[in-house]
Amino acid sequence: MTPEDSRYAKSHEYVHPEAGDTVVIGITDYAQKELGDVVFVELPAVGTELELGDEFGSIESVKAVSELFSPVTGEVIEINEALTDKPELVNTDPYGDGWMMKMRLSVPEEVDEMMTAEEYEEYVEKESGH
Repeated sequence: MTPEDSRYAKSHEYVHPEAGDTVVIGITDYAQKELGDVVFVELPAVGTELELGDEFGSIESVKAVSELFSPVTGEVIEINEALTDKPELVNTDPYGDGWMMKMRLSVPEEVDEMMTAEEYEEYVEKESGH
């Protein structure tokens, strides 16, 4: 089930709005299923400034290593330290304990331009050919 209160990028990251201009970013349930068992997550340093589309890290699964791309522009204000020891949280709870980083938005309008849950589900269906 894709959470309705978040927005989604074609690169399979989600943006979940928190208070003010802060958002939580991670990868979607679809993305973690495609990757398989996650064994390592590389995240940026707190204070890193990212532009929309910038690579912010990588995620390694038993199948492959994939780059992670920032779905918005802003500053990294927190990273999920728990993923260092328990990268599998991305598999078990991508929208909860498996979040990756929090950002302070520089361009809040970017979130409005992202896909809604419904649009993302349709996009995934087309992409996976179902």
